[in-house]
Amino acid sequence: MQEYYAAPMEGLTGWRWRQVQSELFGGADRYYTPFLSPNANFEFQTKELQEIDPAHNRGLFVVPQILTNRAEYFVWAAQECQSRGYTEVNLNLGCPSGTVTGKNKGAGLLREEDILRRLLDGIFDALPDLKISVKTRIGWDDPARWPALLELLNAYPIARLIVHPRLRTEFYKGAVHRDAFAWAQANPRLPLCYNGDLLTPADAAAAPNVPLMFGRGLVSDPALFRRLRGGERATVSELEAFHDALYAAYHRDYSGDVPVLHRMRELWNYLAGSFRDTEQLLRAVRKARTCGDYDRAVRQFFARAELATE
Repeated sequence: MQEYYAAPMEGLTGWRWRQVQSELFGGADRYYTPFLSPNANFEFQTKELQEIDPAHNRGLFVVPQILTNRAEYFVWAAQECQSRGYTEVNLNLGCPSGTVTGKNKGAGLLREEDILRRLLDGIFDALPDLKISVKTRIGWDDPARWPALLELLNAYPIARLIVHPRLRTEFYKGAVHRDAFAWAQANPRLPLCYNGDLLTPADAAAAPNVPLMFGRGLVSDPALFRRLRGGERATVSELEAFHDALYAAYHRDYSGDVPVLHRMRELWNYLAGSFRDTEQLLRAVRKARTCGDYDRAVRQFFARAELATE
């Protein structure tokens, strides 16, 4: 049976979103957390502790993702996750953000083969009993380097290799390199997962026959997995209930209007894709500076909104 994974998206697919999405629309086979970023203090930030709190992930298969270029930091963070009951952790080799890659982390490691090799050696030597998956791009700026990168990764007992077949320099633009993923399938040494431009059921139907990881498509359409399993598309009222449950969770846990509205605006950058002719309706939602104004704008939106056609 086809497996569907939820991608890590900073500020969007945290534990509150996971709870609401899984409860209302049926969950992912695996959820990958927004990255944890361990450092020399060997302490997690409060928001990171919340992400891996078992109580916040009860009933879900959650894989903590770790972002670092130091094996000792990764090992510490992985053991902290393992002590909380997690059976797998994920190494981030895909984040294209300049603030990340400038420190030779995320996709920045794809141009630093020696650092990457030392990192992988240290991780797999120290953690023989923990499943470690890797999420990667196909290189920094040259797709011709992908076979060599794949050969390097194939030397390690990676539990699953999640491939977003774009270069770091491409960020999220342009067509994905389907030929690069086909190369990995033709040279199979590791279990594979495909990630990239999976926005609709049609995209999923045309994707490689491996587990599929959804990011933007799932945040835009939180019922996407239900649809892929034969269920119905979300109605406007269901999307309103989804919005309201997440909005209530942010109200519960954050103090003041500003942090709540910041998170809701981030959500609307994607959720708006479920509706058609939304620009005028959403203008008031995006301009709201208080939760009172936002509440009024959102109710007007859902009262008048229509679902987009695909």
